[in-house]
Amino acid sequence: MSDKKEDYEASVKTVASEAVAQFNDERKGLLSKVQHALHVNPALVPLFVLVASILIFGALLGTRFFSPFALTLILQQVQIVGIVAAAQSLVILTAGIDLSVGAIAVLSSVIMGQFTFRYGVPVEIAVLCGLAFGTAIGSVNGWLIAVMKLPPFIVTLGMWQIVLAANFLYSKNETIRSQDIEAQAPLLQFLGSTFKIGSDVDGRGGATFTYGVIAMVLIFAILAYVLSQTAWGRHVYAVGDDPEAAQLSGVNVKRTLISVYAVTGFICAIAGWALIGRIGSVSPTSGQLLNIESITAVVIGGISLFGGRGSIMGPLFGALIVGVFTLGLRLAGADAQWTFLLIGALIIGAVAVDQWIRKVSA
Repeated sequence: MSDKKEDYEASVKTVASEAVAQFNDERKGLLSKVQHALHVNPALVPLFVLVASILIFGALLGTRFFSPFALTLILQQVQIVGIVAAAQSLVILTAGIDLSVGAIAVLSSVIMGQFTFRYGVPVEIAVLCGLAFGTAIGSVNGWLIAVMKLPPFIVTLGMWQIVLAANFLYSKNETIRSQDIEAQAPLLQFLGSTFKIGSDVDGRGGATFTYGVIAMVLIFAILAYVLSQTAWGRHVYAVGDDPEAAQLSGVNVKRTLISVYAVTGFICAIAGWALIGRIGSVSPTSGQLLNIESITAVVIGGISLFGGRGSIMGPLFGALIVGVFTLGLRLAGADAQWTFLLIGALIIGAVAVDQWIRKVSA
């Protein structure tokens, strides 16, 4: 009897050890592996589209497009949208949306200009006041959403109207001229100042950058580090993925949301400062499409509108894609409506890809 029992136990151990060692690989096909790779690195899709579009327009247009001068011109054109898209990305990562980003940027620029020329405040202090106002407006958005539990869409839609009206009422719809700024407060135009690297065959100076472009790149680099290497960054993703689970795991959801919207307002104020440098003047009517353009860059950049997933570098690629299409089609002599058509197709395609990728984690 004991011999039979020992034989049975030995056979069970053998079968059990073999069963434990076997695993099912659900990602056997190439398509599944690609899907998983895009889930892990969501910025790969916009990066591929960006490189492909540059190569296509370069092949079609030659040195008119594929040159240091033209490529850096794209950076200059998208710097404002890129900065605002970085701000919008933080909000969308928390599964929210901010329709007031453009209005905050413009009001911040108006405050910088009006404080300098209407009240005689030193330009350095005026710039700081503009940055503080942008941060404060963002904080109010965050408080209403996190504490009062109001929907982000409704809060920021209302704030967009309030800030837009305040902008026109406060500025009296007056524009501060570029000549006056250049003569009395050049710091307001600092982010629009250019510097050149190298020279091209036409002697036009080759690659031309602005300090606004440098600011845009630095903002994305800092956010990329913060979101991937700090506890605050992990909290942002956790809140966007599942706020209730994040709360149970010890994340202060309210404080995280308020801080996200405050940082968003601060970055938008920087965009307002860069806007002065870009157009040369302080105009209350500028930046009217920044809300839509920033959301476009974020969506094309692969950040999920459902929150909790995406790379902060994606919106930078998304903004550059829009810039490449805009300049490429303009140099090709195409109707401007083709730009909107192609960008619309890219938006729909980006959302479709996001839904497809999300099936990996479903």
